[in-house]
Amino acid sequence: MTGILIVTHSTLGEALIESAEFILDSTLENIVSVSIDIKEPADSLIKKIKNGIKKVNNDEGVIIFTDMFGGTPSNLSYSFLEEGAIEVISGVNLPILLKALAIREKQDLSTAAATLVEHGKKSISLASGILKGSKRA
Repeated sequence: MTGILIVTHSTLGEALIESAEFILDSTLENIVSVSIDIKEPADSLIKKIKNGIKKVNNDEGVIIFTDMFGGTPSNLSYSFLEEGAIEVISGVNLPILLKALAIREKQDLSTAAATLVEHGKKSISLASGILKGSKRA
């Protein structure tokens, strides 16, 4: 099972996990969040991420989700990229997390990461476009 680490500003990651558990009506395993406070020293934040990876890594790979590209959580997480072992996906949202939970035992790390990026892009929609009958706007 691919491990999932969510690295975000403040407690967004915790809220995403809590929401996923509510929707799925179960306690999730092999998933942890790391809250980033940009006032903390970088070495302390890197240690938090490293510890989070250790908690979810069971030698089947780890996907690190971050909240936004270019933000401190992403920038710190990129240093842990390791082909075939650790992937980083920026722009986490609830649909992409739910998809990750559904496929993490069925797909290898690289395939899952590619699937999740595509799913994440497709999970965003403009309601007015849908209501007007167009595809995702």
